[in-house]
Amino acid sequence: MQNPENKLKTALRAGQSQYGLWLAGASPVVAELAGGVGFDWCLIDGEHGPNTVAQMLPQLQALAAAGTAAVVRVAAPEVWMVKQALDLGVQTVLVPMVDDAAKAAEMARAMRYPPDGIRGMGAVLARASRYGAIADYPHTANAQVCLMVQAESAVAVENIDSIATTPGVDGIFVGPADLSADMGYPGQPDHPEVEAAIDHMIARTLAAGKIAGIITFDRARFADYSRKGVTFLGLGGDMVVLRSALEDLLQSARP
Repeated sequence: MQNPENKLKTALRAGQSQYGLWLAGASPVVAELAGGVGFDWCLIDGEHGPNTVAQMLPQLQALAAAGTAAVVRVAAPEVWMVKQALDLGVQTVLVPMVDDAAKAAEMARAMRYPPDGIRGMGAVLARASRYGAIADYPHTANAQVCLMVQAESAVAVENIDSIATTPGVDGIFVGPADLSADMGYPGQPDHPEVEAAIDHMIARTLAAGKIAGIITFDRARFADYSRKGVTFLGLGGDMVVLRSALEDLLQSARP
């Protein structure tokens, strides 16, 4: 058995737009549904969603059955959290709260086996190697992993060039909510100063030859971000979509 190609990484490196959905509900049924709809990727949120490692597994299995690329956002920029996500068989990992090149470099090393990194050699026991069926997994995994680091603070804006040019970082994902709060405009990701910071980070990421990503819950912004060069684009989240649909359903029945 061969280690599968990270088709999401391949598509993004080729400049192809890839549209995804945030999964925060810890539901394999919703993951299966979203995968069947045809999203290019779905992200299982371990930072703000109630997703433990054990709860991520059935969602990953549901996405695999649907043929949808799986991404996991770990809870914090910690080496052991990255290792757990990778051992689950996740090839693309989003790491939040990366403020400088030193942290970005640490996360890049966490993604890779020695001599290129510090990832622990335990995949023979894990889903990543199909429980040992992919015999050469430790030798082929490094080429298939994709690291997206989340820049979401004023410090990250200042350090964007050094973060984006860090070896082993495949892309920068802008976090509009935390960025706006850190800049003094909580709940205002559309504030002109925040938007200017977002545009700056996207531009500097692209200038470094890296993948630019962001999430927005505003459908009017989809085309705008695509024009600016964002190819890893989150189109909202499962809980928001579900709530909106349920509210619409209820309101359509009330006089």
